[in-house]
Amino acid sequence: MYKRVLLKLSGESLMGENSHGIDPIRLNEYAQQIKDVVDLGAQVGIVIGGGNIFRGLSGTAVGFDRINGDYMGMLATVINSLALQSALERVGCKATVLTAIRMEPVAEFYSKQKTRELLTIGQVVIFSAGTGNPYFTTDTASALRAIEMQAEVMLKGTRVDGVYTSDPEKDPKAIKYDTLTFDEAYKKNLKVMDLTSFTMCKENNMPIIVFDMNTKGNLKKVILGEKIGTLVSN
Repeated sequence: MYKRVLLKLSGESLMGENSHGIDPIRLNEYAQQIKDVVDLGAQVGIVIGGGNIFRGLSGTAVGFDRINGDYMGMLATVINSLALQSALERVGCKATVLTAIRMEPVAEFYSKQKTRELLTIGQVVIFSAGTGNPYFTTDTASALRAIEMQAEVMLKGTRVDGVYTSDPEKDPKAIKYDTLTFDEAYKKNLKVMDLTSFTMCKENNMPIIVFDMNTKGNLKKVILGEKIGTLVSN
């Protein structure tokens, strides 16, 4: 069983069947899955994207300044983080949102020491506002926070059940990988995460498990060490 993990969720996953925004049913499903693994004794940090509300690069494409667009995307992650915190507390799981940009009283400012204190007492820690810097994605924030909190593994919860040779939603002949090395994934140009975050994980020996978060119970299976999804490691 994994004792300390960083869970990366995409903002788009919170949309459920909607075209944008937050689907309360999907949000509550995620909260219950997270509570289940906390009840097992796992310490959980979470990074969630903001693509269901605003994506910086998309804003740039329609004329926004890149830096302003990225800050707008960071603020979108704060909205999602607060929503997830509320959903977790509703199912009886204590959670704290930390931000990479100061915005008290919305949430506390991030520190490594605060993170470890909260994890040790069994609270879920939700890291928001990315790294606090433009030009860095929430994937990079996930890699950074996973390394800082000394997680055993980064869990990338997606809507597909692992890494494939090509997009399984478009190519019926796509083949799933059970395991990959970082070098293999790079050479095959498999889009696991962006290159900055991928390099950070490789250099700091942080394995990544890509799995289907939308199937109830999968997070618990991953935490307990069941072989689902795709493991990417050195």
